[in-house]
Amino acid sequence: MPEHPDLPDGAVPENSAELAKPSASRLDVKAIAPALAAWLTDKAGSPVTVTGIHLPDGNGMSSETVIVDAQWGGAPHPLVARVAPDPNNDPLFASYDLDNQFRLMAYVGQRTTAPVPPLYWSEPGTDIIGAPFIVMGRVDGDIPPDVLPYTFGSWLTEADEQDRRRLQHQTVHTLAAIHAAPIPVDLLPAPRAGESPLAAHVRRLTEFYRWTTRDCPGSPLLERALAWVHENLPATQDEVLCWGDARIGNVIYQDFVPAAVLDWEMATRAPRELDVAWGIALHRFFQDIAQLAGVAGLPAFWRRADVERDYEQAAGARLHDMDFYLTYATLYYAMILFRIQTRAIDFGQADEPANPDDKILNQATLAAMIAGTYWDGVGENR
Repeated sequence: MPEHPDLPDGAVPENSAELAKPSASRLDVKAIAPALAAWLTDKAGSPVTVTGIHLPDGNGMSSETVIVDAQWGGAPHPLVARVAPDPNNDPLFASYDLDNQFRLMAYVGQRTTAPVPPLYWSEPGTDIIGAPFIVMGRVDGDIPPDVLPYTFGSWLTEADEQDRRRLQHQTVHTLAAIHAAPIPVDLLPAPRAGESPLAAHVRRLTEFYRWTTRDCPGSPLLERALAWVHENLPATQDEVLCWGDARIGNVIYQDFVPAAVLDWEMATRAPRELDVAWGIALHRFFQDIAQLAGVAGLPAFWRRADVERDYEQAAGARLHDMDFYLTYATLYYAMILFRIQTRAIDFGQADEPANPDDKILNQATLAAMIAGTYWDGVGENR
């Protein structure tokens, strides 16, 4: 286990993913059901009855999810509606284009072997239920949980090693398939003139940090890490269609094989290493928390060396500068954690700490990454 725990006094944040969810933004599903039924009727071309509607446990922070049971054409239709957050209610990100995500998922479904949910319709306006939304078909299966993280005991920890290896292998191949698709230039922002795709990503992340800290103290650690990124930026023009939030918690699995790839709000044009590093960094975050709490977790799962090797074999492409990309992924996630905690403070769920860096749950990991010492602590499970 790395000798740089990220949690004070061994605390495990059982409700960490529940923080910063504004209760005022949660939809009144009974109130929107009639309007939604009328809209579905117009789209389906036949009368639609909404037989059930509710918010799931563990609704997300970047958008809201509504579970809808509908009936039309003499058949049941189990649906999921994703609803954009209220821009006036301190959303996680500055902007949120669900219609673009819908079109991007359709593109991935048409141009790759990566599975996406059945896509029904997109509503970019606010007239129907007060916010843009998209409607997809529900996909049954298992999702690695975030609360508590899957490393604390889940269907993944209970599975045998062969099944976990199957999941890893199939997921990495799915990621390689996404990267093999032509870049949909009309759906993803292009770099500025003279700017590499990676530099464009760093610029946008810097803009996100400035937006996050517009009304609160900045983080010395994040600013030090951003300086490190600029000093160590690889000179590459490589780019692929990056999923952006490429982690197993955004996949629905059936028999340890991806059945639906979800959550495309962070999709971008960037080097392939960005996606590969993101999945490794997020697993390390959950694994470090588990080991700090005295839980074995999954030390032999999603190991850096294994994932990098699997990906290179699946994609037929070499990975470069992975130390940089893993540090950059850790910084990116640290910024999201900082933003989540900032929202929790705004909503009265937490107090402003004396040290802004204490808003960052993985601050010790990020500091060790910048120093180049993190992987020494991981040892044989690197």
